[in-house]
Parts: sequence; C-alpha cells; structure tokens
Amino acid sequence: MPNTSARDRLEQALERIRDPSGEGARTCLTVYAEAARAAADAADARARHGMTLGPLDGVIVSLKDLFDVAGEPTRAGSKILADAPPAAADAPVVQRLRAAGAVIVAKTNMTEFAFSGIGANPHYGTPGNPADRARVPGGSSSGAAVAVADGMCEIAIGTDTGGSTRIPAALCGVVGFKPSKWRVPTEGVFPLSYTLDSVGPLARTVRECAEADAVMAGEEVAPLEPAPIAGLRLAIPQNAAFTPHDETVAAAFAGGIERLGKAGARVADAPFPFLDRMLAANPKGGFPVPEAYSIHRERLQTRGDAFDPNVRARMSRGASITAADYIDLIQIRNRLVEEIDAWMEDFDALVLPTTPIVAPTIAEIADPDTFVARNTALLSNTSIVNFFDLCAISLPLPSPGLPVGLMLVARNGDDHRLFRIALAVELLLQS
Repeated sequence: MPNTSARDRLEQALERIRDPSGEGARTCLTVYAEAARAAADAADARARHGMTLGPLDGVIVSLKDLFDVAGEPTRAGSKILADAPPAAADAPVVQRLRAAGAVIVAKTNMTEFAFSGIGANPHYGTPGNPADRARVPGGSSSGAAVAVADGMCEIAIGTDTGGSTRIPAALCGVVGFKPSKWRVPTEGVFPLSYTLDSVGPLARTVRECAEADAVMAGEEVAPLEPAPIAGLRLAIPQNAAFTPHDETVAAAFAGGIERLGKAGARVADAPFPFLDRMLAANPKGGFPVPEAYSIHRERLQTRGDAFDPNVRARMSRGASITAADYIDLIQIRNRLVEEIDAWMEDFDALVLPTTPIVAPTIAEIADPDTFVARNTALLSNTSIVNFFDLCAISLPLPSPGLPVGLMLVARNGDDHRLFRIALAVELLLQS
C-alpha cells in the first residue's frame, strides 16, 4: 500500500465518493465516513508506535451491499429489504476485516439480490464503467469494481456465485478473485445460491487480493512469491462456448497467450467435454434459479412488482423445477466435480478469457432480450468455476481498447498456488 497515512488515503477516497461529477452516488449506497475516520486514526496511531495488525491495517475497504453490518438492514441491492430488521451482528468476514485493522468506508451497489452478470440496478442506478461511463460495470459486484477502479477504496469485498467478482473485475480493468468456496465463511451474507455462493476480493493487484483473502479465510497472511512461469502447464479449454465473441477480447487474449509462451509456459489446447455435460444438467438454470426461488418465493408472490424485472424473471423460473430435478442436478454435479478434479491433475491452471465480450452499453441492455443474451455471454466462462467447485482469478490484459480479463483457474484448495501463478502472470503482463 502507499506509504501515506490511513487518514490521508481515506480522505482521498471520501473525496472521490463525494465528487458530484463521479460515480460515488451510484457506487456507494452507504458511506461510513465518521466510523472510517476513527478506524483510520486508530491505524495511524498504531503505526506511530511501531505496531501493526497486519497488511490490512489502515487499508481502505468497501463491502458489497449484501454483507451484514450490525445495526442496519442488509438490502442486497434491493428496495424490498431497505426497511428489513437490522442485522444483529457483523458477518464473520466483516468481523475479521475489522480485527485486521481494515478501514471500512462504504457499502457498494450491486445487482439486486446478486442475480446477473450485467451489474445494472434500476433501484439505485447503475454505476458507469470507469473505462466508458456509457457502459455497464459488470455484476453482480458492480459497485465493488467501480469503487476500486475509481479510487473510492483500495480493496472491495464482493461475492461470486457465477462470476460476480471476476466479471466486473474484467470489465473494469482490476483484479478479482473467487476462492474455493469452503475457505471463506458465507454466514451473514445474503444468499443467492447456498450451493455456489463464495466471498472474494477485488483490488488493483494480486497481492492485495491475496492479503484480503487470507484475512477473510482466517489464515495467517504469508509472504507471496511469484511462481516460475517457465514450465508452467497451462491448458486452454476447448469448447465453442469459450470462443471470444468480439475482436477486442480475441486480440488481447492472443497477446497474453503469446507472452506466456515466450516466457516458457507450456500452453496447450485441451478438449473440455465437461461443459457440455454441465449444460445438459442445467436446462432450467442450475442451482441459482431454484435456490433463489426458495429464498424469495413469498416476496415474489406478495411484492413481485418491486423486483428488478430481469431478476424477477430469472427467479420465477424456479417455480417449475421439481425436487427430482434438483436432486438429479446435485448428483450429476457431484460426479462431475470428482471427474474434473482428477482431469486437472495434469495442469497447473486453466487459462481463458474471463468474459468473451467487452462491457455492453447501458442503452443496449435496456432491451430485455438483449439483456438476456449479454448476461448469458458474460457468465459463460466464469460460471464453470462455481459449478465445478474450483478457484479462479481474473487479471487485466493489456488492451488498447476496453478492458479485457485473463482468467486463471485452479483445482479446489489450490488457492495459494493460484495466487503465486497469478502474481507471476501479473508481473509478466505489466512488463
């Protein structure tokens, strides 16, 4: 982190949030200015006395709007829950961040109930993409990515059910990490899918993501060293669904792969039959649709008009999914998770574009049919990671146009190894 005081960096972040010409009003739904100042001053006092609580001490952090913060409603980007009973306690990850000295500055905007990769929110406004304000930021952790890219915080905490940290990271030009689900507690986090939800950070660097991840996982923050790139076994999974849909993504991805090859990585195409089997098992929307419908069934019946129409349409499909369908899906997934874990023994990581398209414009996703098409495209590469119970990270690729993400994917539990690989790739791409 910069060698300046936490209070000075906080005031700079608050200034960016308040800037009437910026995206602060659409990005930060709650701002904790005074509490953050007190936390920053405490961190600076520790620093003056040669004390530290760790690498997150005094770091400016934001929270996605679905984390419990004691004494306030957990809205999850909705108007429906704006008057819900206040949370009795901070979510465990929030408790761990505070204990590590993090300065929590704000709660950030998101897709309502985290149910799309677009990042649009009709209730609180859609934050404009930092690369082009006429474009969406990606979701569902939309405000998280914009907050990092625009300097409203240094690390943003989001969630990822099908790509919700990695998609906005890719579209906004920052780093986004999705951990192995079991490592970070999801208690006190408003759910989308009990089966797939995970909690992960977004930041400008791999190292910052690794430090935040360790704190949230309750682990010791260990020094991070880059893995040697020479000899890395990287597989590009081959399936028509992974093919970039636009020239910007295709060119940036090809350039990244060329750099990896010249640095000595062993990059090879690998047939990926698992995706077709995953899609065959998910004809009605996979786990998020029935699980979200279960969570929101009563609200859909009594307050359906208050939902984002795109979110309501996806959730409502859960009414037609039977218990037998759901149980079949669980059994198929269990088998596929075992198979893909064994298959990935031959590789250090998979590598593919985080998203096959660049950020759509806000205007084009106003049409419901276009919204569905763009949302499906944005989720196509990232959602495999959640379904197959893997870990993954999105890194910014050099691109002369709109931001493009490079996704590295590793086996369940190989998070620390993935961070070492990602750090090496980040350094290579920046060189």
